[in-house]
Amino acid sequence: MQIPVEAAAATELIEVVRITGLPAERGAAYPGPATAHWTGAETADALALMGTLPGSEQHRCGFSPGWGVRAYGDSLDQALFEAAFCFTCHEIRLQGAAVPPSLTTQFFDADTAPAQALLALFRATAP
Repeated sequence: MQIPVEAAAATELIEVVRITGLPAERGAAYPGPATAHWTGAETADALALMGTLPGSEQHRCGFSPGWGVRAYGDSLDQALFEAAFCFTCHEIRLQGAAVPPSLTTQFFDADTAPAQALLALFRATAP
């Protein structure tokens, strides 16, 4: 997965979201409750893990993401970027002011060790 370098470097907090649906309009946040907030080493480790997700072919499922992250800098008013992960179709959708159009849709191999480790981190935050 490719994360905008400047956004990754500026990330101070990651909010993990259990996604419950698709946004009502383009650019709106993915709906769902926050299940965790990661700071410090947790943020660095999560970004590093996301950065190791290997690319993949597109799989067809209709994009039904279950988990997402919102990355914030030292100001919590607006996310630097948001990423929604669909582990069924192996698709990641990124959005936010720091995300160039070339990175908005990416595909990852959800069956690899890094992807399964990320999914385990997400699931560990569930109530």
